[in-house]
Amino acid sequence: MSVEVISILVLAAMFLIATVRPVNLGALAIVAAFVLGISVLDGADVGEKTDAIFAGFPGDLFVVLAGVTYLFAIAKNNGTVDWLVHAAIRAVGGRVGLIPWVMFLVTACLTAIGAVVPASVAIISPIGMGFAARYKINPLLMGLMIINGASAGGFSPMSIFGGITNGVVAKAGLPGNPTLLFLASFLFNLAISLVVFFLWGGRDLLGRRADDAGEEPTEADPGSGPASSRTLAPAPGSGSSGGDVATTTIAPSSVDETATALDRDRILTLIGLAILAVGALFFDLNVGLVAITVAVILTLISPASAKGSINQIAWPTVLLVCGIVTYVSLMESIGTIKWLGSEVATIGAPLLAALIICFIGGAVSAFASTTGILGALIPLAVPFLTGSNAVGAVGLITALAISSSVVDSSPFSTSGALVVANAPEDRRDTVYKGLMRWGFSMVLVAPLATWLILVVPGWL
Repeated sequence: MSVEVISILVLAAMFLIATVRPVNLGALAIVAAFVLGISVLDGADVGEKTDAIFAGFPGDLFVVLAGVTYLFAIAKNNGTVDWLVHAAIRAVGGRVGLIPWVMFLVTACLTAIGAVVPASVAIISPIGMGFAARYKINPLLMGLMIINGASAGGFSPMSIFGGITNGVVAKAGLPGNPTLLFLASFLFNLAISLVVFFLWGGRDLLGRRADDAGEEPTEADPGSGPASSRTLAPAPGSGSSGGDVATTTIAPSSVDETATALDRDRILTLIGLAILAVGALFFDLNVGLVAITVAVILTLISPASAKGSINQIAWPTVLLVCGIVTYVSLMESIGTIKWLGSEVATIGAPLLAALIICFIGGAVSAFASTTGILGALIPLAVPFLTGSNAVGAVGLITALAISSSVVDSSPFSTSGALVVANAPEDRRDTVYKGLMRWGFSMVLVAPLATWLILVVPGWL
């Protein structure tokens, strides 16, 4: 068996192990890179081989991942995220039918400015499910709107998914279009969210207003953050309902006063996020370096509000992505990437090969980490894209990115599992089954749809 085949089998085994066992895929990838590299790389001694392995470590991507999640942790700590949510809710003017769309847009904004997709879903899903319970919105509808919103913003130039994809494309010397990638992902998720909205009761919500719900705000209703972080003890004699969260009625002002106030730290954080956006979009500044700069300035100005933020950096995600990229770089060094591209080219039908790549991305990502899939599949498709075929690189990469991300609605993904966990207990099984049906329908629909729109016409 050739070393190229062995390296691919090792990669597949890593995804399988990380799916069934609680071990970080990035840690597995680093171990695999070490063992395989020591075994097959050219070099006079172990030191030279180790240096070759470290040469594939993506230092620039490490800075991006750490920087944006550091800044987002500060924004979450000082209440900027809560303020953005409440500002968006006030903007709908009590229209119940718009509340799911607010959740979609808020989650999209969070991931677009650098929040890790599961982190943004973890923050917004308890709030969204609180609204769903209060205003009798289908929790499956609310959950899918939140997940789709996270995917919609996930490929902005400042986001984690966007940073990974654009970085791999740039490193491979392929033509890229970060703006098109972001817009295509946003519009695709917007389109499937329209289907979700009308499929699960959105039409019935359009004529309703918040005043029609006939319920008083309760402790479990949306306020300054997720219900799990706001639980209060029942007032003496009030009688708890016996559920996970008490339902003691409290004054709306006591819930919203701190969350809706725009204080100095929140204003400075919003300015910092705007600087990050402008610098990345219009001046081509490195997202990670700008994010860390803004985060450090905010920490110096207000150490109390930034306390603990450094510990909230998405270190598991950083390890996962950097580990996968390191292993894929090793595969490139030993010739696996070039060999695989040649094998794909032998299919003889470039469009069919492109469709197969998209299906692989969607199917594997429904069970494994999307960040890991993006870090692995795009480099594996590089030789195919640089060969003499009729498939456009921008179109295929965009199709692959969308196909690999919209399946996060599967209950086996982190985002889907978070929605199930935050669903009302009596509806949890229904939400689980609904996410399973929808998620696996996306494994079939998304690759085919994006292939037909972005790849087949040959305009990208």
